[in-house]
Amino acid sequence: MLSLLHIENIAVIESVDIQFDSGFNVLTGETGAGKSIVIDAISAIIGARTSRDLIRTGAKSARVEAQFTQVQPMPWLEENGLSLDGSGSLVIQREIQSDGKNICRVNGRLLNVSQLRELGQQLVNIHGQHDGQQLLDESCHLSYLDSFGETEALLTPYQETFRELTAIRREIASLQMDDAVKSRRMDSLHFQIGELERADLKEGEEESLTERRTLLRNAERLISAVEGAHFALSGDDEREGAASLIAAAEGSLSSVSGMSEEIAGVTERLVELRSAAEDAAELVRDLRESFSFEPGELDEIESRLDVLYRLKKKYGNSVGEMLAYLEKCRSELSEIEYSSDTIAKLEQRKAAVLAKAKTQAEALSARRREAAEALRERIQSELRQLDMPKVRFQVDFSPRGGEFGMDETGMDEVQFLMSANVGEDLKPIQRIASGGELSRIMLALKNVLAENEAVATLIFDEVDTGVSGRAAQKVAEKMADVAGHKQVLCVTHLPQIAAMADTHFSVVKGERKGRTYTEVELLTRTRRTEELARLTGGAHITPAILAGAEELLSAAEGYKAARRGR
Repeated sequence: MLSLLHIENIAVIESVDIQFDSGFNVLTGETGAGKSIVIDAISAIIGARTSRDLIRTGAKSARVEAQFTQVQPMPWLEENGLSLDGSGSLVIQREIQSDGKNICRVNGRLLNVSQLRELGQQLVNIHGQHDGQQLLDESCHLSYLDSFGETEALLTPYQETFRELTAIRREIASLQMDDAVKSRRMDSLHFQIGELERADLKEGEEESLTERRTLLRNAERLISAVEGAHFALSGDDEREGAASLIAAAEGSLSSVSGMSEEIAGVTERLVELRSAAEDAAELVRDLRESFSFEPGELDEIESRLDVLYRLKKKYGNSVGEMLAYLEKCRSELSEIEYSSDTIAKLEQRKAAVLAKAKTQAEALSARRREAAEALRERIQSELRQLDMPKVRFQVDFSPRGGEFGMDETGMDEVQFLMSANVGEDLKPIQRIASGGELSRIMLALKNVLAENEAVATLIFDEVDTGVSGRAAQKVAEKMADVAGHKQVLCVTHLPQIAAMADTHFSVVKGERKGRTYTEVELLTRTRRTEELARLTGGAHITPAILAGAEELLSAAEGYKAARRGR
């Protein structure tokens, strides 16, 4: 669960520490006080996309730190080289810098945002105030059903098969061309293959020719330099070179080297120098003899390099790329020439893969229909608890269209239907559900889906939109029930929900020295009564409103004690 949250320099929050507890945690406050900023901070710590605009004006960076306790071992941690400490804790830190960079750490180890998101999905589930709108999007309904039915074991192999089927279809389509197109393509390939084969390309040829061209273009300078070096080392008939002079010095000292250790040492150095000079002289002589330049060689090299240059403009940036392109052309030509045989083989393979995909899709569909019936019963049960006893809910199935009657999701079109009133036909949710009904249906759906998740913390950000009166009380009771086995955090404006909290925070915005500051206060029971009175009566709090708030709080405590056996 989320135990501690530290927020620093995010929007109007300069610095705040919030210590959450297990059970039901509620945040209340005036509109604009900064409640949703707390949720934004939690979203950041679990890898959500952030903006530098989140950084408080005047600050260089924003920082969020969260401590999760009682974390259960999960394979993801081991796969990413992380581990829990002895108490089962994770400390997650994220710094958002003004240049847009993010620094993320888990237990002190650096992670990227993508890794943080993967971890966050296993720790926290956030339900925002606009999530109800997803119910209006039919494309989301199938994913909800799959999540509830835990169909991944069937869906994943089906998707692999379907992708194989799609690849085969594309391959067949690429080979199915009319005779005129086929003829033109073959002519083009024959020309390109012929041009490249005639060029007789060899790996490393261009580099070798370029080096040789450099030598030829500088032949006079090279020969002069080598001749000069050879003369300096070997001399000629009129003048001794360095090797001979060093040998003479060696001979001069060798006769007296036995008289002094210093002379002997110098003599040894001269022996080494003479040997090195003779070796160098031999190397220079070999080099001089190797410089043989044929007339017209430079022109031949320039011509060959020009051929390679023109071919590179058409077929690749290097000889290696051109050779690879040549093999590609040969392969394509072979495919076209034997396309009829290839298509026949692909059609056989396609039929086999299609049959496999249909079998897998049918098994997936059967599992979904079983899950749909269970989901219907669970949703209607949840809705009865949320003061919607007459609502009927149903998952409607229809076949997919298209060439195969399938797509990557399977063979099912899925749509959620409901009837809000007795005697009314089942219709698409988007056609009949009010805002308050959507909120409760979404809450019911999220609660049902959360039962299959290992996530220990559920966050509801003003999901009570459009809910009031008795329905609000039922929503409050439902959240309290969920908090019996999961940690729940909720941002709300409803006194009924706030009264059900085990831990209640007030988010207050104020001004100091011309700056706006937001603070988070853990409320005592007395302060809770005052806050519930504010939620009920606004700015004008009377003794009657206070008494009503106290009654509401006492009733909530009684409900929780009865439900949780305390």
